[in-house]
Amino acid sequence: MNSLVELVARGVGSMTSPGGANAPLTVLLYHRVLGEPDSLSPGEPSAAQFDAQMAILSRTFRVLPLDDALSRLADGTLPSRALCVTFDDGYLDNLEVALPILRRHGLVATFFIASGLINGGRMMHDTVTETVRRLPTQAVDLAWMGLGIRTVGDVASRLVLIDDIVRKVKYLPFAERSETCGRLAAMVDGDLPNNLMMTSEDVHALKRGGMRIGAHTHEHPILSKLDAAEARAQIVKSRDVLADILGSVPTMFAYPNGKPGLDYTAEHVEMVKQAGFTSAVSVAFGTATRDSDHHQIPRFCPWDRDPKRLVMRLVGHPLRHKVAARV
Repeated sequence: MNSLVELVARGVGSMTSPGGANAPLTVLLYHRVLGEPDSLSPGEPSAAQFDAQMAILSRTFRVLPLDDALSRLADGTLPSRALCVTFDDGYLDNLEVALPILRRHGLVATFFIASGLINGGRMMHDTVTETVRRLPTQAVDLAWMGLGIRTVGDVASRLVLIDDIVRKVKYLPFAERSETCGRLAAMVDGDLPNNLMMTSEDVHALKRGGMRIGAHTHEHPILSKLDAAEARAQIVKSRDVLADILGSVPTMFAYPNGKPGLDYTAEHVEMVKQAGFTSAVSVAFGTATRDSDHHQIPRFCPWDRDPKRLVMRLVGHPLRHKVAARV
């Protein structure tokens, strides 16, 4: 039975997000869906939370595949309450946990894959998290990276340290970032996990499962931290590797980290176009409209874990975008 919240959301949503030539498109961004909650990844939804979100979204919004939605946006035929679900990076739990939930609710999501991190690779953030998870409860010398002597014990102190390290590392030149991550990993005994990401066959299984696949560079660098040749190579290689895996050339792209003007520039947008991608997504605030640049489609992470609160936030999202655009 539909709840009062859902009935209200559909009514309000049809006003804030009408269909037709003036229709806005809301695009959600996820990274992982955890089989079990992880105290060191509090921002990632559990399977139960994601299931509840997809259930209410499927009843309240018209959830479309991203490429279909963008085509209809350009044609002026987007339905009211249009919404898309996307995932970045290429985590194995996207296949093992998220895919069955999406299929159960009849939803098609788009997965942007960092082609060089599948088949045993690891994201920078995961190298940091898994290193800090394994640090003993004692003083740790991080003066070499400007963080002094740190003591970790409980979850809270480890979360603070993870955030501090990520802030230090994320915007380093890419080669230096990789070297720093290697030095971090060497601080703990044993190997860090190399099974967090999908394999090539897993990516193909997503496609067979009805999902859409896009590119996300080869090694997930911050494009603005590369020279032009390196950035172009990262974009093109991700296209080519995924084309070999899928048997078709991907047409959608996601900028790593995705903040316009900080993580990528107009030069990188042109590179993406020249590589043959017909659309690309960022993490700029807002909703897409018919006049939006299809190579800089905005997205945002749905931080609300309560599904009803999420729905009410989403129906107001187009209005907040209009207000922000006027400020």
